[in-house]
Amino acid sequence: MRSPHKGATGVRRLLNATRYSLEGFAAAARHEAAFRQELLLAAILLPLGSWLGKDGVERALLAGSVLLVLVVELLNSAVEAAVDRISVEHHVLAKRAKDFGSAAVMLSLASAAVVWLLVLL
Repeated sequence: MRSPHKGATGVRRLLNATRYSLEGFAAAARHEAAFRQELLLAAILLPLGSWLGKDGVERALLAGSVLLVLVVELLNSAVEAAVDRISVEHHVLAKRAKDFGSAAVMLSLASAAVVWLLVLL
């Protein structure tokens, strides 16, 4: 059966996409502890980075590195949800997919730390 929103175009498509994005953001905040922790960190670091950055480039680097962590965490959560939807049984490929997502989050956190250190020191 075709979704009633599948053929939406123009402004209706944009409004639908915005609603779905906000629903995803709310679901991550509600169901993902790691996302909530990173969101709290972002609430602190984004204003701090805006204040500490000497110019637009530094402020963009500081903010972008923090926002990238949130993006990667959302993608990791999507992978985990999809894998769990398929099966919650232990499988080597399911573990690998989840480990890849976890490694991506770790790299994004390390990257943010490096950016902050290089910009501020």
